[in-house]
Amino acid sequence: MKRPEGFDRTPGSTSGATPPRMPSPQKPSAQKPVAQKSSVKRPVVPSVSPTPAIPAAPEAPSAQSRSKPPGRMKRAPSSEAPLDAAARRDLKRAERARRAYERGEARRFTRRSRRRRITWIVSGLSLLLVVGFVTGAVYSPLLSLKTIRVEGASRVSAASVRAAVDGQIGRPLALVDFGSITRALGKFPLIRSFVTETVPPDTLIIRIAERAPIATLATSDGFSVVDPAGIVIDTAAERQPGLPLIELGSATKTSPAFTAAVGVLLALPSDLLKKVDTVTAQTSDDVTLTLTGGQTVVWGSAEQSALKAKVLAAVITVGGTTTKYDVSAPTHPVLGGN
Repeated sequence: MKRPEGFDRTPGSTSGATPPRMPSPQKPSAQKPVAQKSSVKRPVVPSVSPTPAIPAAPEAPSAQSRSKPPGRMKRAPSSEAPLDAAARRDLKRAERARRAYERGEARRFTRRSRRRRITWIVSGLSLLLVVGFVTGAVYSPLLSLKTIRVEGASRVSAASVRAAVDGQIGRPLALVDFGSITRALGKFPLIRSFVTETVPPDTLIIRIAERAPIATLATSDGFSVVDPAGIVIDTAAERQPGLPLIELGSATKTSPAFTAAVGVLLALPSDLLKKVDTVTAQTSDDVTLTLTGGQTVVWGSAEQSALKAKVLAAVITVGGTTTKYDVSAPTHPVLGGN
């Protein structure tokens, strides 16, 4: 078959026939190829891209490399530029500010729980201190009883009172047996009442109120000194001077007659009481006084005794040689007898 003319040579070539050159595969150029004028179109040969290389499989580590511990991996160099000193200081300052802010927020949100916890701790410590103090006061030998002081004793012996309660010596003040002290002092007829006071570290004070004698009563054995309650304070074979004698007849110390006679004596002023020698009463309405000068005073009942005492003091002053005064009706006193 005869080739077309001009297929194997370029236009304008003067040489003989030359074999045609196949274009080499290459990347397409960005420049636009210049079109050649030809009357015959050349066949287009597709470009073949190079086959990518398959990476080789990594080799298995040897026994020697497996026995060695893995070393620290080298850090890849950073592409960022290192911070200068001023930037580092600013970074540290910002970090400190952030931590301080976080701590402040934590304290603000836990303030109530902290206060509650502090309150419980303080209350517990206070309770422990109180318990410890009370325990020390009760059981400490430093606060044991060593001294007993008696005050207010005139007719009763203070030494006898101390001897009656000396069994409490050596006890802690908080453990003193006051019931035993009450029973011991109840055996003294002259003691009407008493109060105790503990004075740390080692003293007990007993303040005594003695019974005051008000009159005497005649008995089969002599005379008994009694107080307003009828308690016998003392006994003697003879009548004690300075105390009026109460004559009850068939009545006793527990009768209304004795109560009325004592009420009259208590209502008299001290200067008038000294002039009373005998008080006679059979009932509560027929109290009669006999003065040391021999005068007789009809008193009647113990009612209005304060007013009757004032009236008696007045009529005695103006009575002169009168030997009988009747103040049973204090608003109308009667003087009789010369």
